[in-house]
Amino acid sequence: MTRTLKTGTFAFLFSLAAAQVALALPANIPLAGATNQPIGHYEFCKQYSNECGPTGRDAGPLKLTPENWKTILNVNYTANTEFVPMTDMEIYGVEERWAYPEAAADCEDYVLIKRKRLMEAGIAPSNLLITVVLQPNGEGHAVLTVRTDRGDFVLDNMRNKVMLWSETEYRFLKRQSSVHAGKWVKLQDGRAEAVGSVK
Repeated sequence: MTRTLKTGTFAFLFSLAAAQVALALPANIPLAGATNQPIGHYEFCKQYSNECGPTGRDAGPLKLTPENWKTILNVNYTANTEFVPMTDMEIYGVEERWAYPEAAADCEDYVLIKRKRLMEAGIAPSNLLITVVLQPNGEGHAVLTVRTDRGDFVLDNMRNKVMLWSETEYRFLKRQSSVHAGKWVKLQDGRAEAVGSVK
């Protein structure tokens, strides 16, 4: 019984510490300097150079309103249900290709079409950032980060719910620069280190 109590107490204290870590995380993902552009995005930019240049003056994160929040949710849901999820090998016969989807899409294709549609809806490209993450199984994945005054929200083809970056199970690695769509920056996802420090 004493052992059970100690184990239960430890589990509670650990969950409390983890919750405190989550609460302490910044709403917007911290940046950690320049990094290399993914090869798939580099190839995409050779075809769509007009989408990979300076984004203009960065006026800061999008001010979230009920109207643009509804637009974000609708664009995410529509794209997720409109295209069949398939790998690049299944669609194009190659390991990696970033392209606007027609009927089927890999993760980065979902990101590209969501970014395009949200820009068409009036959201600045500086707040629509292609982001590379690591899944819990160790596989790479692409999501769209929407930078807002309420935090960085993630649009993901694997779920219809739009979540704050810190609520996802992903490890955030890098994303587009907010000032230049063809340049990328490293992300400082401190959750693994922070949780490790309470073990």
